[in-house]
Amino acid sequence: MYTVRMRFGTLAGRRLLFVSLSGVRIVDDELRAIGLSLPGFIERGKTIAALPSLGLLTLAAHTPEHWQIGYREFDALCPGDAEQLADEGWTLIAISALSARILEAYRFADELRALGMSVVLGGLHVSALPDEAEPHADAVVVGQGEPAWPDLLRDFEAGAPRRRYEVPRSARVLKRKQRPVPRYDLLQPERYNRIPLMTMRGCPLDCSFCAASRTISDYQIADLDDVARDLTTIGELWHKPFLELADDNTFASRRRGRELARLLGQSGARWFTETDISVADDLELLDTLASSGCAQLLIGLESARRSSLMGVDSRGFKWARADRYAESIGRIQSRGISVNGCFVLGFDDDDESVFVDTFELVQRLQLAEVQITLLTPFPGTRLYAELKHQNRLLPSADWSQCTLFDVTFEPARMSVDTLKTGFRNLMRALYAEDEVARRKRVYRQCQKQKRTHQPV
Repeated sequence: MYTVRMRFGTLAGRRLLFVSLSGVRIVDDELRAIGLSLPGFIERGKTIAALPSLGLLTLAAHTPEHWQIGYREFDALCPGDAEQLADEGWTLIAISALSARILEAYRFADELRALGMSVVLGGLHVSALPDEAEPHADAVVVGQGEPAWPDLLRDFEAGAPRRRYEVPRSARVLKRKQRPVPRYDLLQPERYNRIPLMTMRGCPLDCSFCAASRTISDYQIADLDDVARDLTTIGELWHKPFLELADDNTFASRRRGRELARLLGQSGARWFTETDISVADDLELLDTLASSGCAQLLIGLESARRSSLMGVDSRGFKWARADRYAESIGRIQSRGISVNGCFVLGFDDDDESVFVDTFELVQRLQLAEVQITLLTPFPGTRLYAELKHQNRLLPSADWSQCTLFDVTFEPARMSVDTLKTGFRNLMRALYAEDEVARRKRVYRQCQKQKRTHQPV
């Protein structure tokens, strides 16, 4: 039995706290122990976990001024802090979490509601499985939150919120000019060394395993004037900020990408983003990136086995380009732009030889950095639907294992244990001291070339 909710009809009742559950925790004990000893691996994980939630900061910007608002990181809270939040007078708590931490979010939401606070849940996981989330919240947001947020708050003020607020995936939220700047001012500047910036949403490639590409939004790009305002605000709060673009494929549109790169260069910030390998095809874009403050591009190469790329995306884009990876990466890095190549292990065409193949390809490509993950069926993806239909999801795996480093399904051409063991051994090999040192040399060479490169 939940206690009676506080009334929202007075200004005193309009106190809204945004709570972010970011980062993941590897469940596999052995892999976690390996990771703790590998140079660079844990550091990158900590960097990702330290990023504030841009989605919540964006909703804060769409919150009317008569609401008193705050922002907290869940991991900064201590046991018993739910009671403290109630004592502070927060009446509405908005929570966002990815699949790996959604069970923690549900438990926290239940605790808050038992203390008389109202809870709203949203994000990728909730949008994919709203029926699962509804029992843990007074309302859930399905899809992009911005269009629904004003209505939701008015309903809470009236004391009659709906159980579910749904926004179509096709809603062109980023096409609206002069959208509010995310509430970066809610953050403590000294706490964050990387600041998220969104310049697009969704991705045209619709990879089968990618939850971000289609679960919430179709592919859309932000107005550059709005991006410029975001950059100005960030620059006023942080001296020489490092930006992590919260995009799935920043340079999918290359003409617009050149304009964006010039804008980022004018800001004086250093930045990092994700994109696809076709960025190598545009020499003008590469030259612009070289002088724009771009620190690194993370590019999904996905597999050392070309047959595993067949069907990954509906257009066969990655399959068609796999035989040009070395040429493309060489062209990018020759401009002084380091590449972090990402590989996924566990595709249906992968057998246990894929681990050696991946290690050898990483060496041949002369990547400045590498990231490996396990194929993970996130809810809302084509991959999840296919594996569920094939009865290949492991009954022992819950959402907390959707970390990208834990096995949650039955592989097609090897056992679960073989996939686990092969992945651990590949992790050890790629992050061995000599391999890390070799990639650091490539990175330093990239930096040298950036200083000396002349545009073609």
